[in-house]
Parts: sequence; structure tokens; C-alpha cells
Amino acid sequence: MSMSVLFMSMSLDGYIAGPNDEPGNPGGDGFDRLHEWYGDFSRPSGAVGQLWDEWNSPGAILAGRRTVEQIDHWGGDNHGVRIIVPSHHPPGPSVANYPLVKYVLDGIESAMAQAKAAAGDRNVLMLGAYTAQRALEAGVLDELQIHQIPVLFGGGLRLFDVLPSRVELEIVRVIDTPDATHIRYRVRR
Repeated sequence: MSMSVLFMSMSLDGYIAGPNDEPGNPGGDGFDRLHEWYGDFSRPSGAVGQLWDEWNSPGAILAGRRTVEQIDHWGGDNHGVRIIVPSHHPPGPSVANYPLVKYVLDGIESAMAQAKAAAGDRNVLMLGAYTAQRALEAGVLDELQIHQIPVLFGGGLRLFDVLPSRVELEIVRVIDTPDATHIRYRVRR
């Protein structure tokens, strides 16, 4: 059975995007700093290679509308899998050019169910702060893989800025490297 896993790089003070995060500047000022731990985007050796494998083998992607629209839906293809976008409004006409992209208008629960069905026995890779918050609120996010970067941004977009209530997590794995501490959490239910 597939699990939903949020993958996010985050500054120590909780930011996943820098100031001035907008369509012409996706991720905002200094955003690349949060992703330097990837290196040259080839599979790293050692324990971080396992993270690379997990990132690159989803069965489906569930990503927020803001996330996908800032990068034009990855040109309609990210890992060759279905891209599910929960939204309150229908997509723009350009999405018709991307057969793997599907907007779901009837809530995060439905979007996650469709993403898990598309994923089969592989995991659903989740991206987007607002979407993650709604998934936690609805009880449909299973795990969080946070790449904690040793930097303080001081401004931008926080990952968990608005949660409706407390969420208990269980640490299931920690991989510590000079560039980041990679912590995997399971959501306690």
C-alpha cells in the first residue's frame, strides 16, 4: 500500500522559500541554498543516496497549485507519473497540453485518494506548504521527509505557518550530513 510522503528542504527557522517568492522568481531569493545538499543532481553515494532513490521513485505526485503553476507543471512530466493538483478552481487552458496533470476540485481527501490509486504500491510524493497543511488537517499525510538546512532565512514562506491544531510526529529515521540533517517523521494518529 502506498504512503503519502512530504519531501521538503527547510531552513532552520522553518522557511521553504525565500523572500520574493513569485512566478518570475520561484522559491524566492536564496532558494537554491535550500537545495545545495543535492549536489550536482546526480545520485550521491552513501545514506543520502537512499533519499535520492526515494525522491526519484514516486508512484504519483500530489502538489499544490501554487507550486505547480510557478514552474508550469514541470512541463507536464515529473518522474513520468500522474501529477495530482488539489485546487478550489479549475486549471487554466495550458493544462490540457499535459495529460499526466490532473486538477482535483473536491478536496484534499479526494486528491490524496486519487494520488494513492495512481501510485499503486509506490509512494505519493507531496510538495507544497499549503497542501501539506491541509493534508495534515485532513489526516491524509502519512510521513514527512524534512531536509533541515543549517541556515536561517529570516523571511519568506514557512512550511507550517498555519496549522489548525497540534500534530504529533514520531521520528523514524535521521541521516546527518555536513550539508543537512534529513529527518523522516511518521504522523501519529
